[in-house]
Amino acid sequence: MDKEPTVFVGVDWASVEHQVCLMGPDGAVQRAFAHDADSLGAMMDWLAAAAPRAQDVAVAIEVPHGPVVEALMDRGFAVYAINPKQLDRFRDRFSPAGAKDDRRDALVLASSLRTDRHCFRKLEPLEPVVVELREWSRMADELKDERNRLTNRVRQQLWRYYPQALDLSEDPGADWFLDIWALAPTPKDAGRLTEKKLTRILSSNRIRRISAAEVRSILCRPALTVAPGTTEAAQAHIMALSERIRLVNRQLKDVTRHLDALVNQLAASPDPEPGQPVEQRDAAILRSLPGVGRIVLATLLAEAHQAIQARDYHAIRTLTGVAPVTRRSGKSCRVEMRQACSHRLRTAVYHWARVATQHDPRSKARYAALRSRGCSHGRALRGVADRLLAVACAMLENRTIYDPLRASQTNQKAAC
Repeated sequence: MDKEPTVFVGVDWASVEHQVCLMGPDGAVQRAFAHDADSLGAMMDWLAAAAPRAQDVAVAIEVPHGPVVEALMDRGFAVYAINPKQLDRFRDRFSPAGAKDDRRDALVLASSLRTDRHCFRKLEPLEPVVVELREWSRMADELKDERNRLTNRVRQQLWRYYPQALDLSEDPGADWFLDIWALAPTPKDAGRLTEKKLTRILSSNRIRRISAAEVRSILCRPALTVAPGTTEAAQAHIMALSERIRLVNRQLKDVTRHLDALVNQLAASPDPEPGQPVEQRDAAILRSLPGVGRIVLATLLAEAHQAIQARDYHAIRTLTGVAPVTRRSGKSCRVEMRQACSHRLRTAVYHWARVATQHDPRSKARYAALRSRGCSHGRALRGVADRLLAVACAMLENRTIYDPLRASQTNQKAAC
């Protein structure tokens, strides 16, 4: 059994100066350290001198990542994180009037960790591959958001003077769409297009859902009557946007390749010893579930790594927003959707459940049953996600991959 810590530390981090409160047997001592290598090193030495072992020092901090957290964990200190909303409630115990400053926050963190350590979450060091995976998955989300913003601006400009071009595709940010627009940026230029040029563009981008003749027919529709200068202005705007969209498209492809490589690295099974069965890795187990794609898998492994390692079903459903919140007072009782969760995990689990209802019979039946009981679309998908998370945790416990035949056989035996 681990020895209980004897020194409690609260760190209120900032961009320039960090406030640190050390609470030991002799009381509380507070110091400030600048955000540079020498000052952070001095802070680590000061904390290490407060106890004979690094494990005897427990440090509380709000943000569970960053250079301060990494320096603390590198020295072997036990680091605990807390939700800022919970810290705000602890702060009221020290100042009912609502006073707040950085020194007081450091004191609140140290004192709360000493008395209410169960409210904090202990941080565990992550594998380097997981750290990389988290960064690449977040880059993918940012690039997708940026692409959506740029594409919406292109769509708005085309609507001003060239609405027939929008009938070619629902995605005006696709490379093949931008290639065609570059050949015919105005309705007047569309009349000079040849099917040979269009066929070359469609073939190089492997587009088969629309033919060159159809593209030419759509673009040659009667043009809108617009004010002088509108066409030229919109054309210049789209030309500037198209260069940025092409760059984002290339970056998205690079991110996808890196995500695949990192996930494959995590899913690769180690070489078993002679006579021992092959042990399935967590990534391989989760990837076998219906509805789990590249982005969903990367997000689960990166954002919920600690809960997955612990096989903690209740922690995972809380982090993903699947677990509801009950508000009970007197005779009233309401069950509401959880808002305090990881939004990246919420989005990933939403799409996981959505795709699973399309391809997995059991998930589809679960969704239909919830909808028949009057649940909304979102509530039904959260119910499907809750079941999938329970199945995933059971598979992780047993180190087995998903087997749809086993599920169907279980249903047949129950029916008999």
